[in-house]
Amino acid sequence: MELEVRHLRVLCAIADTGSLHKAARELGVAQPSLSTQLRRIERALGAQLFVRARTGCRPTPLGLAVLSRARPLVAEFAAIVTETRAAASRAAGGFQLRIGATASRAIPGWLRRLRARGPDCAPALQMNVSANALLGMVAAGRLDMAFVHEVEGSPLRIPPGLFLRVLVEREPQFVTLAADHPAASQPEVSLADLAGDRWMVDSTVDGEWDGLCRVLRAAGLNSEMLHGDYLTAYSLAAIGEVVTVSQPTAPPRPDLAIRPLKGDPLGVRLLLAARTEADLDQAFPELEQAYWTVAQEAPAYREWLHRAHACAAPERPGALAVPGLNSRPAHAAM
Repeated sequence: MELEVRHLRVLCAIADTGSLHKAARELGVAQPSLSTQLRRIERALGAQLFVRARTGCRPTPLGLAVLSRARPLVAEFAAIVTETRAAASRAAGGFQLRIGATASRAIPGWLRRLRARGPDCAPALQMNVSANALLGMVAAGRLDMAFVHEVEGSPLRIPPGLFLRVLVEREPQFVTLAADHPAASQPEVSLADLAGDRWMVDSTVDGEWDGLCRVLRAAGLNSEMLHGDYLTAYSLAAIGEVVTVSQPTAPPRPDLAIRPLKGDPLGVRLLLAARTEADLDQAFPELEQAYWTVAQEAPAYREWLHRAHACAAPERPGALAVPGLNSRPAHAAM
């Protein structure tokens, strides 16, 4: 077996995630297939590169040495692919903006605004529950940019060389519960009001399960938590079986109540990531406009923004602050 760049990418993914399961998800392959690939790579090199344990995978000393050589090769190959594809696209007279995203109501409006520029901008969308996987795809040149959320307390793995622009530094996460839930009559819900409820969270979304666990523990609660996708969670919440975390921009439904949590214990940071500042410049304004449009269309979030602005700027009562809309976007080279 001869080692190829894809094999080096496998090693880097396992080291970065610390888990065969997470690395498989990030690479878009089945875990048994990835385990087989790793064994073949180790046989080809004649040494064990990772120690497998119940808590995950960690590189051996030899594995660390291999990774130190593999990472720059993977990055260089990704740069070659990206630059070649961009040059070929320009030569053909066309360009397709490849966008990755985690779930957000802002996405339809963002794509619509980008398409409104004209036929020269034809965005293509790829959704993924894993923000880390999307960031890895941007770094590898398989996406031009990714709009992702970072759960507070669970930092994302930002690949070297990516540029970030912050859309919202801290977006509060709300709770969704049945419309006839006793706590639904309140404008804000405390965690204590939900002490007897079961929560349903999608554990495949980077950081969300751990984030909620931390918040519940801090509140002194030992609530039962179930794994499930958010479509199922909303359906079960509507009949009172569970409560679930929701984005504040979630649209209202007659059978559900979407409420802020008192003290805003759950928060996420919304980021746009790309390989260059120029890439960020070409798509961020439309994303910003799309996000604040849906924010104004969500009654609970609109009221929350009014209250937050009133507390932050008492000299301007009645004015609505749209965080980040009138200020220069934050960005950083990582």
